[in-house]
Amino acid sequence: MKEYVILDGYNVINAWTDLKKISEGSLEAGRNVLIERMSEYHSYTGAKVIIVFDAYQMKANKVKKEIINGVEIVFTKKNQTADSYIERKVEMLAKDKRNIVKVVTSDWAEQQIVLGSGGVRLLPRELKFQYEQMKTKIRKKADETQRSRMNLGDRIDTRVLEILEKWRKEKG
Repeated sequence: MKEYVILDGYNVINAWTDLKKISEGSLEAGRNVLIERMSEYHSYTGAKVIIVFDAYQMKANKVKKEIINGVEIVFTKKNQTADSYIERKVEMLAKDKRNIVKVVTSDWAEQQIVLGSGGVRLLPRELKFQYEQMKTKIRKKADETQRSRMNLGDRIDTRVLEILEKWRKEKG
């Protein structure tokens, strides 16, 4: 089974308070933080992540795609919304019943179309919760790894260490 997570990029940015704040200063900075987080999510989950941004009022006549750290970034072509791109993508991917296609959007109408096309809806707050849980697990694992790499002397009581050192000197 292959899992796809497709995000309506600007919808997610506006739904996550911290990203919305960042994007108010610079929309590009907001996009970059979202891309960075989703590349971590991709690395951790193995899901294929696609972030779609509207280029609805831009002059580009064709879809612009790029891969950044394993995440596919899509800017729609002129006069195409992210919603319409996502709808077609879900239909195409959901034809293969081995695929799990999740769409992240808070747009109710888009959610209904996704469900009707065989996809699964995921609210931006649910994705944020999953992302934060993932980060907590990674930090916990990193802390455990760090502790396991410490020397014995760093992990035991100093009094016990003094006794062991005294025994070592007596024997040696």
